[in-house]
Amino acid sequence: MGNFKEDLFGNLEKKSNIKQEDVYKVADSMKHANLSDEETVRNLVRQLARMANKPLPQEKEDKIVESVTKNNIPMDMQSLNKIFKS
Repeated sequence: MGNFKEDLFGNLEKKSNIKQEDVYKVADSMKHANLSDEETVRNLVRQLARMANKPLPQEKEDKIVESVTKNNIPMDMQSLNKIFKS
């Protein structure tokens, strides 16, 4: 299981330029967040986009926020990739 975690964070850093420590900080700050609240989720999405130094078109932001707030988040990597690449 340790290699999976290392591979996951290694890939995340390569593709997004977000360090593992930063992911943990964001995750820790969101432990008690209301992920059904649109404003909370929108702020989180924008924060992650800034951390990755990636532009996030409004349409994609809206799609991500809607998926999270409606608890309609796919759990497999292929589906997640579709959301972020579309």
